[in-house]
Amino acid sequence: MSALGTVVPDVAAAAAGDLPPIARVAVIGAGTMGAGIAAQVANAGIPVLLLDIVPDGAADRDAIAKGALERLKKAEPAALMSRAAARLISPGNIEDHLDRIAGCDWIIEAVIERIDIKRALYARIDAVRRPGSVVSSNTSTIPLAHLVEGQSAAFAADFCVTHFFNPPRYMRLLELVGGPATSPVALERVRRFADLALGKSVVAAKDRPGFIANRLGVYWLQAAVVEAFELGLDIEAADAIIGRPFGIPKTGVFGLLDLVGLDLMPHVNASLAAALPAEDPFHEMNRPLPLVEQLIATGYTGRKGKGGFYRINREAGKRKEAVDLASGEFRPTRKPEIDALSVAGRDLRKLLSHDSVHGRYAWAVMGRTLTYAAALLGDAADTVEAIDEAMRLGYNWKFGPFELIDRLGAEWLAERIAASGWAVPAALQLAGGRTFYRVEAAHREVVGLDGAYRRLPRPPGVLLLEDVKLAGPPRLKNGSAAVWDIGDGVACFEFTSKMNSLDPDIMDLLGKTIRLVKKEFKALVIYNEGTHFSAGANLGLALFAANIAAWTEIEQLVAAGQQTYRALKYAPFPVVGAPSGMAVGGGCEILLHCDAVQAHAESYIGLVEVGVGLIPAWGGCKEMLHRWSTLGGLPHGPMPPVARAFEILGTATVAKSAAEAKELLFLRPTDGITMNRARLLADAKAKALSLVEGYTPPTPPVLTLPGPSGRVALEMALRGLGQQGKATAHDMVVCGALAEVLSGGADADILAPLSEDAVLELERTTFNRLVRHPGTLDRIEAMLLTGKPLRN
Repeated sequence: MSALGTVVPDVAAAAAGDLPPIARVAVIGAGTMGAGIAAQVANAGIPVLLLDIVPDGAADRDAIAKGALERLKKAEPAALMSRAAARLISPGNIEDHLDRIAGCDWIIEAVIERIDIKRALYARIDAVRRPGSVVSSNTSTIPLAHLVEGQSAAFAADFCVTHFFNPPRYMRLLELVGGPATSPVALERVRRFADLALGKSVVAAKDRPGFIANRLGVYWLQAAVVEAFELGLDIEAADAIIGRPFGIPKTGVFGLLDLVGLDLMPHVNASLAAALPAEDPFHEMNRPLPLVEQLIATGYTGRKGKGGFYRINREAGKRKEAVDLASGEFRPTRKPEIDALSVAGRDLRKLLSHDSVHGRYAWAVMGRTLTYAAALLGDAADTVEAIDEAMRLGYNWKFGPFELIDRLGAEWLAERIAASGWAVPAALQLAGGRTFYRVEAAHREVVGLDGAYRRLPRPPGVLLLEDVKLAGPPRLKNGSAAVWDIGDGVACFEFTSKMNSLDPDIMDLLGKTIRLVKKEFKALVIYNEGTHFSAGANLGLALFAANIAAWTEIEQLVAAGQQTYRALKYAPFPVVGAPSGMAVGGGCEILLHCDAVQAHAESYIGLVEVGVGLIPAWGGCKEMLHRWSTLGGLPHGPMPPVARAFEILGTATVAKSAAEAKELLFLRPTDGITMNRARLLADAKAKALSLVEGYTPPTPPVLTLPGPSGRVALEMALRGLGQQGKATAHDMVVCGALAEVLSGGADADILAPLSEDAVLELERTTFNRLVRHPGTLDRIEAMLLTGKPLRN
């Protein structure tokens, strides 16, 4: 285990077979990408050297790298997963410290996209690096063959391209490119380390300009912009069409360009135009766009500037505005009326065939994009799944281009392409009237370049619930959850409700699951493959019950949650939670009651009930008190754990990573962290099996709480916040109630420890009192309507 508590650096350091480990990394180039890559290496618990040039006349020769490190510490969204990660980054400069790369196993170049600068740097690196150390470039457009030209044979053997996507912490795609001279050992070392330690989905790309994702993605973006100008569309309509209907984020195209920066378009387009062969379809789309040039020139470079295609007009009361493509003037945004979407519904054929300007736009953009994607098979990548994975992870598409082609039908698409006068890609004939993907004998298969189906490969150590589901029906199921047999005597409980919110159906099925596992399984894992583990209790259900004064139903739901979570905690078998994404409120509380947690690194865990005017009442208060009393390392006495729990719960603190969740004790020091999302279920299953032999349920906690004197101390601190304007009127009510629970209630006494039951009763009665308060009901309603907490 590393200092950050992750499980994967150990795996990387003990690399399977005879592969040398990657135990130290250097990143040269401390710009946005280089610093971000260094941060992710540090997030994995690996020491990293960050170097840049010496600025002219600088008093501090390391100023650039040091400045980058300081920006990393303050970045939003956070680039670093914990404060400990920052300490693993050593800043320096290439004039004084380049010799330090001799101690590094992987050297990543992330300097400006100029081939002369890169080649000169490589010669210097080759002179001091350790023989066999891997060197890679983070270039996004320059072919590898051009980069190694003129370098030594030993350098070429150890050189590859590792194209990270920005921001490196959050974007899971890594395109890995080797050349004819690249050692397979070098490629495999990087692939395994990037997978296990950095959490990347590594896609093998061929040495072509733009590789896969940017080659196709930039073409798609350019086609969408050009065709919107050609057809005179509003940008809101363009984003609505080239967005959710195709499983593309709601930002669509123009919103995405604002996000990444309009000023990047000309540079990326110019690089691709210079590198791609003359016959490539990209050149037809790469046209001058005077309005875009004007926006960039006037500071409208996207969200990082004054705005882009969209802007917030603060002089008009923070009104959202969009640029008119015809006039170039900004106007208030408007909701587009698109008959093609209404008529087509989810039928993409109908949308692409609709006889309207919107239907023609959909075909002009997505028809071209899918045609180009099919043409890239065998050129940019040799497998269908590589191209699909690159677009899913590089551009956040829900479906890869070949998955979209399967929805349309390859033959139908080929006919439309021919009718449009475009060249029909040979790849569309590969499936021979079949789909590119199919399910056969409970396994997903994909067509290869030879036209034959083969099993869709999964790396060793990857277990996905989507694959498990192909083998047969769930063992148990209702409208909100399901239970699956994931092999080796382990069951998996999956939330399936909207936002994986917790409701009576989930509590009911959890109770049945406990009985099933007792009889037929060794252990239970709680996991799902949604974007978020759980958004907590179903607030809509609670508000509905409150509006009809169904207080008994609310009280029963609170009691059922407590009973179910306790049954889970004291079940005669190990229970392992495996969260990814948000795990808040009741979703956090279920993790607090598991024997162990194996968390994805990008898990955001917290008890946020005060934001909706409530307190944690499914054992969250009780568990946090117990953890801070036994694991917190706080000064002796009943008050420090109470004060720390009050601070965390009263501010609705959510950990920004699994590493930070350990600092807040939402996770224990012994809980595991998995960097690669695809490996989470397998790691959780392994952890569950490791707990089976000799398993005994935990002993119920006994809590020593300060009682009324402790509550008074907390309330004094709360009043101070109120006087400073940092706590609202209803904050005072809710946090006052929280103080009462955490201090143990009116009858608590430090000489008479409280049982778990007593604290649970306090949680329950306090919650039921708060849920009737008008201020709380206003908060719940506001959260449901706006998604933001009401400060009343």
